[in-house]
Amino acid sequence: MPVIVDEVVISIEVSNQAAGGAAPAPAGPRDQQTVINECVERVLDILAQKAER
Repeated sequence: MPVIVDEVVISIEVSNQAAGGAAPAPAGPRDQQTVINECVERVLDILAQKAER
């Protein structure tokens, strides 16, 4: 008789305590904007590559 899995739940906990370091300071608005711009640029590149196909 086959076994059917309806749902798989995966959970993790990320902690920096094992490394012995403190959590980094939150990124400032300028850093966040830089990350957002880079993400947008990458997404547009991927979309352009798919359009060329």
